Amino acid sequence: MTIEILVPDLPESVADATVATWHKQPGEAVERDEVLVDIETDKVVLEVPAPEAGVLEAIIEQEGATVLSKQLIAKLKPGAVAGEPTTDSTEETEASPDKRHKASLTEESNDALSPAVRRLMAEHGLEASQVKGSGVGGRITREDVDAHLANAKQEPKAAEPAVEAPATARSEKRVPMTRLRKTVANRLLEAKNSTAMLTTFNEVNMKPIMDLRKQYKDQFEERHDTRLGFMSFYVKAVTEALKRYPEVNASIDGDDIVYHNYFDISMAVSTPRGLVTPVLKDCDTLGFADIEKGIKDLAIKGRDGKLTVDELMGGNFTITNGGVFGSLMSTPIINPPQAAILGMHKIQDRPMAVDGKVEILPMMYLALSYDHRLIDGRESVGFLVTIKELLEDPARLLLDV
Repeated sequence: MTIEILVPDLPESVADATVATWHKQPGEAVERDEVLVDIETDKVVLEVPAPEAGVLEAIIEQEGATVLSKQLIAKLKPGAVAGEPTTDSTEETEASPDKRHKASLTEESNDALSPAVRRLMAEHGLEASQVKGSGVGGRITREDVDAHLANAKQEPKAAEPAVEAPATARSEKRVPMTRLRKTVANRLLEAKNSTAMLTTFNEVNMKPIMDLRKQYKDQFEERHDTRLGFMSFYVKAVTEALKRYPEVNASIDGDDIVYHNYFDISMAVSTPRGLVTPVLKDCDTLGFADIEKGIKDLAIKGRDGKLTVDELMGGNFTITNGGVFGSLMSTPIINPPQAAILGMHKIQDRPMAVDGKVEILPMMYLALSYDHRLIDGRESVGFLVTIKELLEDPARLLLDV
């Protein structure tokens, strides 16, 4: 009896997917619910677990293949023990260790490496023959490459005759785009071409919030088991500004304007796979601690590739914080079909005129990019000034004034 391993049901808005990484190879034993393969879509990475314990009999679709929902990608022999002959592994099992080793080398030379391993080896200029594989049949894994690089750093290089490097020596590497990166590229280009995008700027004095955090951060963390960051203030201020300027919380659908009476805010998060914008929903009902915990949870899931489609869908407005990377000012691009995006930046001490005197204050630039087809200059500037006023006097967030 053989169990067919199929591509899981893809989200409604996703047409196809790509086989990203096989965690098991033919002939390897698997436990029930152990992840066999990662399927990458435009939005998320889907993990395909083993329905039963047994041995992976055959892989139908290799890494990098484009697959559809419910497509056959592998076969599993339930109840089998690793090492027993299977349909696709009999010849290898009966072969001698030397033949299996040679076969594995041939496989490696024929690009049997996973995309991630190929990319890592290309970045460091390594060949398959240089790295000793610990996987099935001598297959090279990412850990093997990391170990090789670590050993290369520790081992002293033998003295070699000095050879003058050519003055014109240059190199380049070519790495395929991930599906997520392609999708982000297409959506950004779509936003530039299909919206009348304009950006307005302002600046905010962050000293009141910094003083408030310094005063209450210890009690806040002790009471709520999470640290008090800046993002909760940003989200609260944006939510209140969206209430006052419903045009910014709207979107264009054909010839109609859709006004949203809920406040779902997307957070731009940088991940190893690319930029994603998970959504923090119903922000008007969340307290500061709930916001901080929600953002932390989304950031961890994004880093680990565990975000669900539901967590990436929707969103009426986006906040992106380039300040964490040191950006002083930028013009963020709208996340369609949303009408606006707010860019936060680095907090930097600058001399400012206060009541006729020069003071050194922690200042931050704000940038609001908006779709001018829906939002006029009056609303965009008023929206940004509202955020500025709320951040400079955070007590107004609590008093709703």
